Amino acid sequence: MEPARILIVDDEAPIVELICAYLRQDGFAVATASDGLGALEAVERFNPDLVVLDVLLPGLDGLEICRRLHQTRNIGILMVSARAEEVDRLMGLGAGADDYLTKPFSPRELVARVKAILRRLRPTPSGSDVLSFRHLALEIDVERREVRRAGRNVELTPLEFQLLRVLAASPGRVFTREQLLQRVWGDDFYGTDRVVDVHIGLLRRKLEVEPGLPQPIQTVRGVGYRFSA
Repeated sequence: MEPARILIVDDEAPIVELICAYLRQDGFAVATASDGLGALEAVERFNPDLVVLDVLLPGLDGLEICRRLHQTRNIGILMVSARAEEVDRLMGLGAGADDYLTKPFSPRELVARVKAILRRLRPTPSGSDVLSFRHLALEIDVERREVRRAGRNVELTPLEFQLLRVLAASPGRVFTREQLLQRVWGDDFYGTDRVVDVHIGLLRRKLEVEPGLPQPIQTVRGVGYRFSA
């Protein structure tokens, strides 16, 4: 089986060398870039499965790179930064990152998070091939991992698709943030449950393809979220 390809984007050479050594030791194929434009070029050339992306970079910053990548690719992104405030973490997740790791960090922890993201990117089996909701003009093709709303294709990241699939498989059921973390992110997720709110927000915006359509995902205040029954 071909090893997963990891792109490291950071302008601190010692950190890059250390991360590369640990990832290669675990059998990953690794490439590097040291600035924003170089990162975009490396993505086209190397076609990585996951990008370890520093926030503060020469040229384009990590947040803008993250947004651009998610416009055209389904790719895992682990954002790293010296900024440890919650608002910085939420900005990174809001840009589309799968996880956020603050510096300084243990290389072993970074490798563990890379593996966890890659596991979440893998398709998971489902008992139903297509979930169709006429009252929402929404169709979810589980096998092909495609979503259509009002006849239009909706491009979702793998994590967003998993989140929508879990909710849509049980219309009307209220899921707490902890339950969604367990089902979508898994036991090996290290972050806060605020990541659920961030990705629900991203998912809702993508599903709003036409004014007047009802919102498929409803907030249950003080509890969590449910899919419209």
